[in-house]
Amino acid sequence: MNPPDLGPADCPEQLCHNGACRSADLTALLSPDVRWLWDQVARRADQRGDAAMDRGTITITAPHTPAQRAAVIGLLAPRPLPAGRTRRIDLEHLTQALQRRGPRLTPGAVAAHALSRPLAHRAADKARLTARLTTLQRQRSRLARALPPTAPVQPDDTGWDSLRRRGSLARLLQHPHPEQLLSAAFAVLQHLPASARADRRHLAHTTTGNPHALDAGTELAALVLAEAAATARADAGASTSVREAWDRLGVDLDTLTGGLLTLGVHPTGWHIPPGQPSILIPWVLHRATWPAPRHNEDRWVFLTENPSVAAAALDGDPGDVRLLCTVGTPSRTELDAVARLAATGWRIAVRADFDCAGLALVRAVLDMVPEAEAWRMTAADYTASLHPSPFEPGVLDLDRLGDTPWEPALADAMRACGRPAYEEGLIDQLLADLRHGYPPISQGLVHPGHESWRAAADPQLLTTARGNLTARSPLPEIICPEHTQSPGGRYSAR
Repeated sequence: MNPPDLGPADCPEQLCHNGACRSADLTALLSPDVRWLWDQVARRADQRGDAAMDRGTITITAPHTPAQRAAVIGLLAPRPLPAGRTRRIDLEHLTQALQRRGPRLTPGAVAAHALSRPLAHRAADKARLTARLTTLQRQRSRLARALPPTAPVQPDDTGWDSLRRRGSLARLLQHPHPEQLLSAAFAVLQHLPASARADRRHLAHTTTGNPHALDAGTELAALVLAEAAATARADAGASTSVREAWDRLGVDLDTLTGGLLTLGVHPTGWHIPPGQPSILIPWVLHRATWPAPRHNEDRWVFLTENPSVAAAALDGDPGDVRLLCTVGTPSRTELDAVARLAATGWRIAVRADFDCAGLALVRAVLDMVPEAEAWRMTAADYTASLHPSPFEPGVLDLDRLGDTPWEPALADAMRACGRPAYEEGLIDQLLADLRHGYPPISQGLVHPGHESWRAAADPQLLTTARGNLTARSPLPEIICPEHTQSPGGRYSAR
């Protein structure tokens, strides 16, 4: 029989379900010799999620101590159970035996008092969690079906598992109002631009009334990006910045800050005094057109990651230096602007730090501008950049390092040494290249997408930046400084 629904508060110790201990004599039932029985009842109750345990059967194992087996005579059997033997027990019969000592007692209620803890909470919590997730999943399906067909992100039911794997569902459940958060996320998805672009603050205000609702670190921003990633529209994973993920959705984090630092490179119609740097903000980069190189003009534009290169160029006479600086990871807007610059006839030489982010930057530029070339990004350049005695040597995340298709030996050298190296380590050589106006001819590296690579008849020859053919020389042996803690301190380039 099921106990009457009196509420858990009716148990003075808040242990048993629905106050089943009221008006009961538990003294003999809580004897230490009977504890073995309640231990087994409690374990099964936790597995079932049944706090009463007054229905069905369970299998118990009799203890070896005679006193313990004798203590349950009258509850389970008319005579002692064989030691170590299992016995299937009818829980309704056990309940009837218990209720001779209390009209509402159940096996689960007695076990809870014997162990001094409520039973079946874990299973009950899991059941409540499952029900909660089911409710949210149905709400998500309704919201997805209500999106207009023009919405650029169209979540479907298969994306639910992706949200689970990414931990988005766990964060959703931790929110004080998960249904409201889910509704707000789909309001944002509904207002994503289908073709034009939107400012993130304006989008947030339109959908939530708070211009900061989609700021970095907010639960709403994380959920929107997770939904977009589940549809493969904007993946903000380890290799993708949050800015780039928003950019793929047509959302600008800020069109008036950031952008490209420029020196000697300006959009059509701009008149900047010679040697003066400027910042091309994203708003400008979206709309910029670039002048084509003049006749007989050196056609190289250098692209670097760190503003320290530009600062060093300005310390001397910048002259005709043409330099773009991303000041960190470039956005899609910046990459598009560089691609349009290359389309007018300028040749791009790109480099960055020798670390995970730097290699990702170079790969991104070479993917966006196939005719661009890596600039001083060889295994030998990496070794030359390593500081001989760094105060706190950094460690490369080898899982995120990626490959270096312009020279596979570079990635091998970096993995062997295990340390990052920075553009500042080659500052003199970089400044010399900037003054000359083209990357070093002796480097002999050309990106595989470049037409001169395809035109080379001899695989041992490479077309250089100046259009001449030079023999590819074997790379030198790479020596990693002895103080590095990474394995394989010595590396021989392939």
